[in-house]
Amino acid sequence: MSPEAPLAPWQQRVHDHAAAALDAGRMGHALLFCGPAMLGKRLVAERLAQRLLCQAEGAARPCGQCRACRLYLSRSQKDPLEQRPDGSPSQPWGHPGHPDAIFVGHAWRLTPSPPRQMTVIPVDQVRELSARLATTPQYGSAKVAIIDPADDMNDAAANALLKTLEEPVPGRYLWLLCANPARLPATIRSRCQRLEFRLPPVDEAAAWLRAQGHAAADADAALEAARGHPGLADAWLRDGGLALRREVAAGLARLASNAASPLDLAKDWTADELAAQRLLHAADLSRDEAAGLTDPLRIRKLAAWFDSANRTRELLRSTVRADLAVADLLIAWRDAAGGKTRGGGR
Repeated sequence: MSPEAPLAPWQQRVHDHAAAALDAGRMGHALLFCGPAMLGKRLVAERLAQRLLCQAEGAARPCGQCRACRLYLSRSQKDPLEQRPDGSPSQPWGHPGHPDAIFVGHAWRLTPSPPRQMTVIPVDQVRELSARLATTPQYGSAKVAIIDPADDMNDAAANALLKTLEEPVPGRYLWLLCANPARLPATIRSRCQRLEFRLPPVDEAAAWLRAQGHAAADADAALEAARGHPGLADAWLRDGGLALRREVAAGLARLASNAASPLDLAKDWTADELAAQRLLHAADLSRDEAAGLTDPLRIRKLAAWFDSANRTRELLRSTVRADLAVADLLIAWRDAAGGKTRGGGR
């Protein structure tokens, strides 16, 4: 989403709180943006970064018109994977744009050839960030670096970042964005101020979904299925996530009634890039199933299966053979479900 996009009400509240702290000098150099995924952490961080770098006077920042703002916004108009003639990316550390705004994430590795998209943030990116953050700003007196998602740094990258956190330079800001702060080392978390993103009230989330162009009935159904998460509900309404959820519920029901083979269903679920999303729905549906039960044994079985589904979803990030890992999980579903599953309309 473009940094020029309007903020949702819950994003605006977080932004205004942080902006006031920045303006008053109460914000430290390291900030941890945390909370559920898809609530707009990146959008708020980008708006705050542009505000810091804006050269306009007064409170109406970012102005969007000064040279600093134009440079910042130019980044969103460029191809993030612009390539050299040999096929390697010409901007491995982020899009071109404001020289005092530094972005680190799942960039494309220059080696081995051909380049491949990374699922972790490696140490070389963090070292480059630290080197750039230590240099003199080209405009104004501030530099800001954003790492997103920070919880995908590997151990070497996290250790390299720790030195930068321990030796702050005035006017330098380092912002970490993550949905799972527990995956960050405690030594990093303890050196950051936290900026928490929380789910908004249901009526506010529903009104926002309707403002995005979704029909009221669809918005309410998606919001209920997403347990009040407006960003997730919006994504499901746009990309067919609700249909996928119903597909997963139907598959679990067939397994519970012995009408489907775990191995065949596992092959279906892992045949495309949506395997992790299917397991997320499956875990969520098992939690729904447990919520309507009174039998302690079945509740414990479903709770254990919920944990197994989430562990298997994490395993899919490794080199494990996906269909076999998912098949083992689905074999256990019959016992956990006790021969009965709910539908996926939620």
